[in-house]
Amino acid sequence: MLVLAVALLGAPGIAHATEKCDIADSELEEAIAKKPEFRAPANRQLVRDLRSLRDAAFILWSYGRLEDCNRLMANIRELVFAPAMGSLGGTDEDEVNYQTAASEPFVHRGGKAEGRRDDAGAKALVSINELVPGLRADEIIGTEVRSSDDKIIGEVRNFVFGTKNRRDYAVVASGGFFTIGKESFVVPIRYLSVNQGRDSFFLHITEAAAKSVPLMPDQDYAWHADEAWLAENDAHFE
Repeated sequence: MLVLAVALLGAPGIAHATEKCDIADSELEEAIAKKPEFRAPANRQLVRDLRSLRDAAFILWSYGRLEDCNRLMANIRELVFAPAMGSLGGTDEDEVNYQTAASEPFVHRGGKAEGRRDDAGAKALVSINELVPGLRADEIIGTEVRSSDDKIIGEVRNFVFGTKNRRDYAVVASGGFFTIGKESFVVPIRYLSVNQGRDSFFLHITEAAAKSVPLMPDQDYAWHADEAWLAENDAHFE
């Protein structure tokens, strides 16, 4: 990914930087939320790569590297609105978003983005324990997580396999750029269901109940050895 970012930064034909770098101009989260093509399995890696590049642009901006940030943003916009992805959102960028808005996902934890579970003919969800064939790692990381009432509440960004206590968890990022951080929570994998397209995980709790789930208490994963915390956390999903 670093090689890709460096290559894009050095790409010719990119306009000179302005006095600021508007990361929100990529409209990446808007495109992901509004257009199902971005959530298709074939484009899953593209979405991961675009989010990684946007994170890199934010780092460049935070260090005052505005020219490099703008160059990278130009490449991100080109990828988002490339001809091959032409049906994914519009290109109207007249309205400038504030820089701080770029650090928030388009859909927040407990957001109102509704899916299509109530549509006639919607196929039944499948418990992860009953899924055949099983899921690969690249089918888990980056997949959106929805509540039982079909609201996006985050995205799987990591998973932990228990060897001693045999407890396996998905780490769901729900804030910022959907990266692991202060606004992440952990879900016992056994309580996840997946749609038959394998592009959305579902919890068995509502959007309102998801707001009461405790956030991941530490970034060193010490919580995985805390039996008391695990018991309290897991009870929210039973």
